[in-house]
Amino acid sequence: MDYPDRISLASMSRQSQSAANDTDSQHINIQQQLQQTPTLEDLTECLRFSPGDGRIWLNDQRMQLIHTSSFGVLRREIIEAFGIKRARGIMTRTGYASGARDAELIRKRWPGAELTSVLIAGTQLHALEGAVQVETLNIDVDAKKGHYEGEFLWHHCTEDEEHIATYGIGSEPACWWELGYAMGYVSGLVGSLVIFREVECRAMGHSVCRIIGKTAKHWGNIDEDMAYLNASGPQPPKEPRQEIYLPSDSAHDPVINEPQMIGASAAFTAASHSLKKVAPTQATVLLSGESGVGKELFATMLHRMSPRSHQPFVAFNCAAIPENLIEAELFGVEKGAYTGAVQQRAGRFERADGGTLFLDEIATLSLEGQSKLLRALQEKEIERVGSSKAIKVDVRVVAATNVDLREAVECGEFRSDLFYRLNVFPILLPPLRERRDDLPLLINHFFHHYCRLHDRTLSGITQKATQALLHYDFPGNIRELQNIIERGVIDADNENPVDLHNLFRNEPIPKSVLYSVNSGGALSNTLQNKTETSELSFSNLFTGKESISIDALEQQILQQAVKTAGGNLAEAARRVGLTRAQLAYRLKKSDKT
Repeated sequence: MDYPDRISLASMSRQSQSAANDTDSQHINIQQQLQQTPTLEDLTECLRFSPGDGRIWLNDQRMQLIHTSSFGVLRREIIEAFGIKRARGIMTRTGYASGARDAELIRKRWPGAELTSVLIAGTQLHALEGAVQVETLNIDVDAKKGHYEGEFLWHHCTEDEEHIATYGIGSEPACWWELGYAMGYVSGLVGSLVIFREVECRAMGHSVCRIIGKTAKHWGNIDEDMAYLNASGPQPPKEPRQEIYLPSDSAHDPVINEPQMIGASAAFTAASHSLKKVAPTQATVLLSGESGVGKELFATMLHRMSPRSHQPFVAFNCAAIPENLIEAELFGVEKGAYTGAVQQRAGRFERADGGTLFLDEIATLSLEGQSKLLRALQEKEIERVGSSKAIKVDVRVVAATNVDLREAVECGEFRSDLFYRLNVFPILLPPLRERRDDLPLLINHFFHHYCRLHDRTLSGITQKATQALLHYDFPGNIRELQNIIERGVIDADNENPVDLHNLFRNEPIPKSVLYSVNSGGALSNTLQNKTETSELSFSNLFTGKESISIDALEQQILQQAVKTAGGNLAEAARRVGLTRAQLAYRLKKSDKT
């Protein structure tokens, strides 16, 4: 989905006049936008009822009707069970997930619509769902820079009405679910984290609810907003902390190196809640998940939330040490135990005494190493290599693996008794492809993180690059996302946005942003709609069903490059791998023919 650079509904009259005088203007007339907006009739076609089998569908998402009074009961139960702060976090994150789902629906159903159009469609879709009537006061979007500002009025908000019915008028805004929905929906379309705040609320005695949304970097301090949005930190800080989204004067800012758990998706929230439950105990924890999902980060956060937080946290990668040195590394060495052992050395168990020992890639241990580890866990004592003296240790073990240990046990590659010793409290960490709702949060965090770390001043991430990130499968998970964002931050020129070519090198660029040829022969780089067959991919050109001139295809590519570069021939030439002179020559040759 390739959006125009900047759209502002507040200045539509000025833009309309400008558009009339300049057909290449990037400011879109509001009337044109409304014509391209999916209509309410279009949206209602997405809603289907199947009473025979008890199912309701909104496009490909199953829905369920619920009495508003029942929703009010649920909301009250959550507040009374967890308190206002935690309840607000739960409702905000749930709303965020709902908004992200609707954003995905809109992207799939109307892949070629303009950004402002689909933003307006979201207000109509949410009204169709019976949640709230939205009155748009202003939307200002700069897709190239990932900038968004919007102001809205909410009428007849279900959540507000139920809160007032239960608690009456108070001093705090109450539309928590709706705020989360707005953040999930808009962030999912803009591609940058957009924070909404309710500045007026009927639950505070105002006549209407008024909300304002901005991209995170334009709000200033968003710690409290993130505390509600992050499952790992449901309670907002009592005292303001250092703003983590603003540029830092030092690359060694402690906030930069402080690990953070970021996410609001259902899969991430479930894993975070499991972590909080087990952290205060002494139980052994087994973290499983694909490589790069953040197992060491979860282990670190578990230690920080545990009673052992002031004691050592020792991490040990079982795959990084040769098999003949595993015992010495884990249990320590006595002086003279073997050639080269010139002094006594404590092992990882001793160093972690009183604290937490994190054993990463536990499945790579040999059967002999597994046997020795099992004895240490059972007896809670170790013997250094070259010594017969037992040393008592008090260590909480957290193990991690990227393979299925049950399957490894069945294959005889892992001891069943060690598996059952480790598998006291298992936590499965989801891959990033199952956490797509978290991508805007993570992209925003890593972008600002690496801008500070590498002392870069960049204006954002282009819409094309953002859409590629949102549709990429990330086989390397969080680690790969970090690497790609860091690469883009380093490669982009200062004062400019990170673009597609800055991010992807050897990785396969998602097909959704590749150029395709439609049935009319026009080139398009809009997102492919899998349910539509009107657009023809390059691979289908050779089936014999359709054909196109190579020269015509070249001209379509060159003209599209010039258009997307805003008429800048040097930039357009760079995007298609030509010099400016070569591009000008080929365009001029086309004009002559």
